[in-house]
Amino acid sequence: MASNLLKGTMILTIGLLLSRILGVLYVIPFYQLIGEKYIVLYQYAYVPYSIMLAIAVSGVPIAVSKFVSKYNALGDYATGRKLVKSSMLLMCVTGVLGFLLLYIMAEPIAHLVIKDKDAFFSIKDVASVIRYVSFAVIVVPVMSLIRGFFQGYQHMTPTAVSQLFEQVVRILFVLAGAFIVMKVFKGSEKTAVSFAVFAAFLGAIASLVVLYWYWKKLKPEYNALLEKSGNLTSDVSLKNIYKEILVYTVPFALVGVINPLFQFIDMITFNRAMTMIGKAAVSDTYLGMLNFTSHKLVMIPVMLATGFSMTLIPLITSYYAKQDFSNVRKSLDQAFQILLFLTLPAALGISVLADEFYTVFYEKSDVGATVLAHYAPVAILFALYPVTTSILQGIDRQKLIILNLLIGILTKLVLNTPFIKMFETDGAILATSAGYIVAIALNMVAIGKTLHYQSTMVIRRIFLISIVTAIMLCIVSIVRWGIGQVFTIDGKLESLLVIFVCASIGAVFYGFVTLRLGLAQKLFGERITRFTKKFGF
Repeated sequence: MASNLLKGTMILTIGLLLSRILGVLYVIPFYQLIGEKYIVLYQYAYVPYSIMLAIAVSGVPIAVSKFVSKYNALGDYATGRKLVKSSMLLMCVTGVLGFLLLYIMAEPIAHLVIKDKDAFFSIKDVASVIRYVSFAVIVVPVMSLIRGFFQGYQHMTPTAVSQLFEQVVRILFVLAGAFIVMKVFKGSEKTAVSFAVFAAFLGAIASLVVLYWYWKKLKPEYNALLEKSGNLTSDVSLKNIYKEILVYTVPFALVGVINPLFQFIDMITFNRAMTMIGKAAVSDTYLGMLNFTSHKLVMIPVMLATGFSMTLIPLITSYYAKQDFSNVRKSLDQAFQILLFLTLPAALGISVLADEFYTVFYEKSDVGATVLAHYAPVAILFALYPVTTSILQGIDRQKLIILNLLIGILTKLVLNTPFIKMFETDGAILATSAGYIVAIALNMVAIGKTLHYQSTMVIRRIFLISIVTAIMLCIVSIVRWGIGQVFTIDGKLESLLVIFVCASIGAVFYGFVTLRLGLAQKLFGERITRFTKKFGF
């Protein structure tokens, strides 16, 4: 059972990682097709769409999988089946209502975004792309329910494969649609963006087809387990089923909604604040750099780190349930150290090589590179927040999650406009940082009080990681300067070469020093010591 669970988790993680990598790489050709000015129009559609999904279904797969897994372990397979049958109609209704709400609210949202009549995009442009992307909301709730059901039986492959298919089909339609509109029919960039956002609906349909195929394949197995259990009907009422599901769902939804909400605050305040200081002409372009082009790259270190650290959360939950506070604290120490061990050098490395990263993914842009350089360190906060929130959920502090999230959002909302007026895009970055710092700090206070957690060892380790990272960044900067003396770095190929050389040297140095200090072995344990012993570490 344990090996099946480990195998399933690995499949799910690999599928999710591949999906996210594709989600970053497709931006390169898409950006070249529609250009710098129009990329923000794509983001205007996706931010409200992401919020709608986060509120409606972001916690559903995990909640359903927890519920199904719990009752399956008790030999009650009927209750999980009852949940799926009763929820299928509910999810269909939720999808239709979510679609209608987003479709109807498209124009009011557009009015919040576009304040200046002389702005590059009109209210009609923004409302149109939001309406195109809203169709995907119809399908996603049902898709999430089915994924959760499969995961409850420890069948992770259907979720991983469907996620991958969803991303591949979406990206194919994004790129093919934009290419056909722009190159074949000589259409406008706005039309190309509309086709691109509609691809979310087509990707969701593809995912649903894959899940249906797996359902047909695995249904005989599920039926056999149901018959073998001897309980063909469930005694658990629908009221109790949905009450339990709601308790599971809300915290995960809150983890998923914070980033889109922060981006939405930027979306509705940035243009207005920039207009106030006479920068309306570049407002849309700068917002696209902040919330789309730079944000895509900033999230790379986040997906690396949280994948490792979040695997420790189930352990923390298990230890807390057993009142084993010693192991809870050890797991917390490990989670925070692994997260910072991976995120700190990656985020700051992107910051140092921001000019090269922006050139490779998009184009040579001093402003874009500056935005990325200043935004990249915020990845550390993006990685810390979901981990601290998941810990609070594991120790049954759901109410505090909601309160801390609201205070963090309020901080961002209050600071955003005055900061943007003072510092332009840097102001939005500072306000985001402040909001996350407040939410994370409040989460840490709650963790500390509940678990009496206070670790000087973690502080010492973070200090050590910071010193090694600082030396690594100095070496990378010197290497980058040296390459710049040999030849001019002004194209994608040269920039890619700089990234490859600098990242390789930085990674080798960081890995060698942390292994020599024994830091990596202490954090990753047997997963790394069995390899390092062969090399004399």
